[in-house]
Amino acid sequence: MWSVLVALLLLSAPSEQQFPRPCTSRESLLTKECCPPWEGDGSACGAGSGRGVCLDVEVSAQPDGPQYPFSGLDDREKWPLVFFNRTCSCTGNFMGFDCSDCAFGYSGEKCSERRESLRRNVFHLTRAERVRLVSYLNLAKRTVSRDYVVATGTYGEMENGSVPMFANVSVYDVFVWMHYYVSRATLLGGPGNVWSAVDFAHWAPAFLPWHRAFLLHWEREIRKVSGDPSFTVPYWDWRDAQACDVCTDQLMGGRSPRDPDLLSPGSVFSSWTVLCSRAEVYNERGVLCDARGEGPLRRNPGNHNRNVVERLPTSAEVEFTVSLSNYDTGDMDRGANMSFRNTLEGFGDPQTGLGGSAALGMHAALHVFMNGSMSSVQGSANDPIFLLHHAFVDSIYEQWLRRHRPSVTQYPESNAPIGHNREYHMVPFLPLHRNRDFFISSKDLGYEYSYLLDTNQRLAESMRPYLEELQEVWPWLLLAGLVGGVASVAVAAALLAATRRYGGSVWRRTRRWRGSFVLPERQQLICSDTDEHKHRNYQSAEQRQGDGT
Repeated sequence: MWSVLVALLLLSAPSEQQFPRPCTSRESLLTKECCPPWEGDGSACGAGSGRGVCLDVEVSAQPDGPQYPFSGLDDREKWPLVFFNRTCSCTGNFMGFDCSDCAFGYSGEKCSERRESLRRNVFHLTRAERVRLVSYLNLAKRTVSRDYVVATGTYGEMENGSVPMFANVSVYDVFVWMHYYVSRATLLGGPGNVWSAVDFAHWAPAFLPWHRAFLLHWEREIRKVSGDPSFTVPYWDWRDAQACDVCTDQLMGGRSPRDPDLLSPGSVFSSWTVLCSRAEVYNERGVLCDARGEGPLRRNPGNHNRNVVERLPTSAEVEFTVSLSNYDTGDMDRGANMSFRNTLEGFGDPQTGLGGSAALGMHAALHVFMNGSMSSVQGSANDPIFLLHHAFVDSIYEQWLRRHRPSVTQYPESNAPIGHNREYHMVPFLPLHRNRDFFISSKDLGYEYSYLLDTNQRLAESMRPYLEELQEVWPWLLLAGLVGGVASVAVAAALLAATRRYGGSVWRRTRRWRGSFVLPERQQLICSDTDEHKHRNYQSAEQRQGDGT
C-alpha cells in the first residue's frame, strides 16, 4: 500500500523550494531563467491561465551592515541573481516556482478559498495523530523528491552553469540542506579559507521571518508527500521543562540503552542518516556539503555544557522577552540590546535584555540542551525535534506581533547584516520571498496556535483528544452496557421466578458466601434466635479466618 502511495505522490504537483529540478539544466543555468511551464496549460508560469508571468528579478539596492566586508564572492549575495535573473511572478493568490500552488492560507482550484489551520501542542495530539506525525516524517525522509534537487557546488565550480552540480535528496532532506545552505560559511577560495561570521537566516532580523517561511513550506511538503491536507506542524511548549519531554519512542525517539548519544532502536528515527552536519570539515576543505550521509542522528539531552546553558527557558523569561517593544536594535546582530529578536534567538539575556550574553537562552538554549545534531546550526534540521521547537519559537514571535502590532517600517530597511534587510529575498527560496512578507500575523498566513485561542476555544481544544479517544472506545462501552443490561435483566428474572416459587420470604432464606454474592437456599432454614446468632458469628469468624485476620 505504501509503495503505491509513494508512486502516486511522485507524480503529484511540484514543490516550491530551491533548486527546482526544471531550472537546473545547463540551458536554464546559462540563460539564468527559472520560469517553468505550469502543467495545467503548458505555458511558462501559467501565463496562459493568468496565474503568473516570467519577469526580471528586482533586488534591493539598500546597503547592508558592516559585518560582511566582501562583495561578489558568495552565491547568496543579492539572491538569486548569481543563478537566475528571471523567475515566475505569480498573480493574486497563486504561488510556487511555476505558480502551480496557492499562497499560504488559500486553497481551491483557483486559490480563492480561505482556510485556516491549527498548530497544536504535541502532547494534545490523539494517539492516531501522534502515529501519523511520526509516519509522515519518516515517509518524507524515505521519499526522494522528483521536484527539486540541491546544489553540491558553487556557481563558479559549475563553470558558471556549464557543468551543473546537483544531487537528489529526500523531501525531508531538502529542508536539512536549505538550513545548512543559508547558514554556511562564505568560501573565499582554497582549503580553510572561509568567512564564518555570516548567516543569511540567523543572528539578525530575518531569523524569525525566515524560519516562519521555512516551517510553512515544510508543512506544505509533508502534506503533499502524505496526501493529508489537514496536517499541521505541532509545537513543543518547553517552558519550565526539566527534561526532553518529547524524547520518547512514541514521539521523537528515546535514548538508546547502549549508547546515550544515540536514539533508542524502538524509534524509527534511530535509523535516520544525517547530512550537511560537519561544518568544520567543509570549512577545512573549502567546499560545500555534498549531501551524502554522515552517520546516525545524535542526541544526548541534558548532558550539555552547563556553563553555556544552565537550564531550559522559563515562563517568566518568555514573558520578559515578549514584553520587549523593539523588534531589533543597534547593529541588529548578536550584540543588540533590548531587542526582542535577539533575546528570543538566545543571544540577549532573557532577564535583562542585554545582548552578547555569555550564556545562551531561549531558542539557542534548547539547541545546546539537545547536545547532538541539534547543537549544530548548520545540521540542526536533521533532528525532527527541530520542527516542534521552531513551531513554539514561531508562536512566541506571534505573541509579540499581536501584542505590539508593529508596522512594517519597524523591520529594518537597510544596514542590517547581509541577507536581513526588509526587501532582501530569502535565501535559498524559489519562489522568491522578501523578509517583510513574513513580518505579519500567522492569521494572515492561514494558521493559528491552539494556546493562543480564546478561553472557550482553548477549553474545547484541550478536551478534543479525550473526546476523540472516547469516540474510539464508545462502541465497546455500549456493548459492555448492553451485555451488563442483559445480565441484570436475567438476574432480576431469576430472582422474580424464585420469589414466586418460594414466596416472599426468599430474601430471608439466603446463605451468604465468603464474598458478597448470594444465592437462594435450596431448603428453608428453621432455627431459633440463638441458633441464628451462632450462625452469624460463625460466618464472621470463618470470614476473618479466611481473610487471615
